[in-house]
Amino acid sequence: MFFVYVIRSSVNGYFYVGLTENIDSRLKKHNEGSTPSTKPYRPWELFFFETCATRLEAREREKYLKSGIGKEFIKRKWAGIQSAD
Repeated sequence: MFFVYVIRSSVNGYFYVGLTENIDSRLKKHNEGSTPSTKPYRPWELFFFETCATRLEAREREKYLKSGIGKEFIKRKWAGIQSAD
């Protein structure tokens, strides 16, 4: 099983999309600074994730979430969470 995840920077609100087989381990690596592209924006919190049966399915979903339409989807999801506070 694979997961497509979106994490949010607690520093500036940036979002990062990735895929993994182990969300807890991957989030830990992001927060330890092991990932150069996310290191400057630590700490990260898990925003949401989706489960996929195959790596190919997860990769396609990751590509979608990184696209313009996918970014809008994430922003709408974030707006819904913010308005609930």
